[in-house]
Amino acid sequence: MDYLAVKHAHVGFVYVSITLFTLRGLMQLAGIDWRRWRVLKILPHVNDTLLLTAAIWLAVTSHQYPFVAGWLTAKVFGLSAYIGFGMVALRRDAPLRVRLPAFIAALASVGYVVGVALTRSPTWGLI
Repeated sequence: MDYLAVKHAHVGFVYVSITLFTLRGLMQLAGIDWRRWRVLKILPHVNDTLLLTAAIWLAVTSHQYPFVAGWLTAKVFGLSAYIGFGMVALRRDAPLRVRLPAFIAALASVGYVVGVALTRSPTWGLI
């Protein structure tokens, strides 16, 4: 498979993932039960599986791996923060005073990951 095609697919999956998270998070904050729409329960898992599959394929093909390439290590840690904060932000039983900061932190985390991906630098090339 062509590297650029998989890279573009990966970027597309990133856009879909962030969009779906933002939509679900905003609905959660507004008190709308997004879980009643099957597509909002299933599509994020399918998309994120494709996103991760493309990421692994790109890492193996390019011979750049987390804990070897610093920028990929930063992406893994940023992604872990995004997942953790996102889980809290989308929890049904968490109070708004917990969900809102978690939602903002999740968006900041994924913003960091995108910045690292674009610059291929854990510091975004600022240092």
